[in-house]
Amino acid sequence: MTGTKKLPLRKCVGCQEMKSKKEMIRVIRTGEGEFLLDQTGKKNGRGAYVCPDQKCLELAIKNKGLERSFKQGIPQDVYESLKKEMSRIESR
Repeated sequence: MTGTKKLPLRKCVGCQEMKSKKEMIRVIRTGEGEFLLDQTGKKNGRGAYVCPDQKCLELAIKNKGLERSFKQGIPQDVYESLKKEMSRIESR
């Protein structure tokens, strides 16, 4: 067995594809019930992952992927901030 570390994989709530945790954006719900984008992947809270792609976000909104992950409704402003963040990442 070589010393290669196994990459943690996560499923996108939009496209449903398994990808490396590092290449995805984590959306978390804090203990206070607040939703945040977690660039570091280290913040405390219940997390769900979405590809850094506008199409995946649209799919996640359409198929209610985040609602299922968090077992609750998602405020519209959370989707708005996700869209802004996606645009920022895509324009790099």
